Amino acid sequence: MASKAKLHPRNRHLEGYDFKRLVAQTPELEPFIINSPVGRPTINFQNPMAVRTLNQALLRTHYSIKFWDIPAGYLCPPIPGRVDYIHHLADLLTDGDENVVLPQGRHIRVLDIGTGASLVYPLTGQSEYGWHFTGVDVDAGAIKSARQICESNGLDIDLRLQTNPENIFRGVIQPDDAFHVTMCNPPFHGSKEQAKKGTQRKWAGLGKGRSAKLNFGGRDAELWYPGGEIKFIARMVNESTEFAKQCLWFTTLVSKKDNLQPLHRILGKAKVAEYKVVEMAQGQKTSRFIAWTYIKKKQRT
Repeated sequence: MASKAKLHPRNRHLEGYDFKRLVAQTPELEPFIINSPVGRPTINFQNPMAVRTLNQALLRTHYSIKFWDIPAGYLCPPIPGRVDYIHHLADLLTDGDENVVLPQGRHIRVLDIGTGASLVYPLTGQSEYGWHFTGVDVDAGAIKSARQICESNGLDIDLRLQTNPENIFRGVIQPDDAFHVTMCNPPFHGSKEQAKKGTQRKWAGLGKGRSAKLNFGGRDAELWYPGGEIKFIARMVNESTEFAKQCLWFTTLVSKKDNLQPLHRILGKAKVAEYKVVEMAQGQKTSRFIAWTYIKKKQRT
């Protein structure tokens, strides 16, 4: 049997969940705890309320977020996998030099494209490294939810609404902005119909009904973009050329491994100075992000 791939070494969830500690901080989690087939405490990850309450407990216990909630219909992201991206970005910013101290503090500026109603990347990133985040979304409801989370926790996170859904960086990166890194979890599907079918397959496989889908399914902007993930990232690369001197590294998750080859060609046409593919592992699943820069290494140090 294949060994289970592990999270980033600095990930707080590397050894699993300490349910006793989580319940001590968030008693509302206790009714959702069940025993796994091997007798270990867990939750039913097919239950949206259980997952949402687990997220609340994790954010409260490990990231000092007292209030966290999302409206029905928005994606409820798994915390361990999301924070892995943050830790790998910290490594990216060291530029492979093991002698460099990990980047910490509010002078490190991060742009989160598609920050979502959950605000999960800024919440975990500011807690782990003290970075300053700017979160962008095309969904006004997501920005409203994110703002409520910020205000309830006294957090200074810059939130910006992208008013033109055809743009990614345009209209949100201002002339006086400078970012060390951008990040994004792009929409996967190529059309609303594809997204709907994908959601139906997911919930049919889980044996869940309409109420679960409504609570957990995700909004259009989270799920699909005309042409799918590859078209979204291609546009992102194209727009990034306009902000080449304002961002040290551009990054985005890539769900489909088959998209890496065409992205290699797209990045070549954009004449980037350097690009990387960073593999990440979460349990039985592997994921990755690509990172590219227009600034040569000797100029980055």
